Amino acid sequence: MNAIDYSLYLVTDRRLVGGKDFYRSLEEALAGGVTLLQLREKEASSAEFYQIALKVKEICGRYDVPLIINDRLDIALAVDADGLHIGQQDLPLPVARRLLGRDKLIGVSATTLAEAQLAEAGGADYLGIGAMYPTGTKTDARAVSLSELTAIRQNVTIPVVAIGGIGTANVTEVMGTGIAGVSVVSAILAQDDVRAAAQHLRQLIITA
Repeated sequence: MNAIDYSLYLVTDRRLVGGKDFYRSLEEALAGGVTLLQLREKEASSAEFYQIALKVKEICGRYDVPLIINDRLDIALAVDADGLHIGQQDLPLPVARRLLGRDKLIGVSATTLAEAQLAEAGGADYLGIGAMYPTGTKTDARAVSLSELTAIRQNVTIPVVAIGGIGTANVTEVMGTGIAGVSVVSAILAQDDVRAAAQHLRQLIITA
């Protein structure tokens, strides 16, 4: 796999797309500069998630952007996705790695330095750290401060991506910690012009 660009990492949420077409919105986001895409479907049945993942994989392929599946190892395997993202309560990392193989990406969500270091030691390829700011997409997420984020980045060697309430107002501040990128949901998908929102964020990240 080529070097992964974590700078603008989009996590999907169909509810936030509103009246816009979901697949068209993802295509617009990729055209606007999204560098990595995670398909997250908490409510879909397995059959529905599989069909959605197949369509999203095709779209990602057109833009040469890796597709990561949230939580569901079976779906990641079924569609031959580029990777899997797991949380602290999901399938254990060593098990996920054994089943997924060495050539796929595995990201792990963490909120503390201890969790981050454990994930790195366990073979994670990158870390998702947050929530940085209040977020409507994950109301139970523990808040992580900028100083905690900086400490995690300084004490692990794998890429760190911040998530949680990140948008145009605070992306420069977050990127100032020296992390590899930011993960966003509503800052792109909830906007009227998805492509323009992605382009604006991408520019802020590049110049941060």
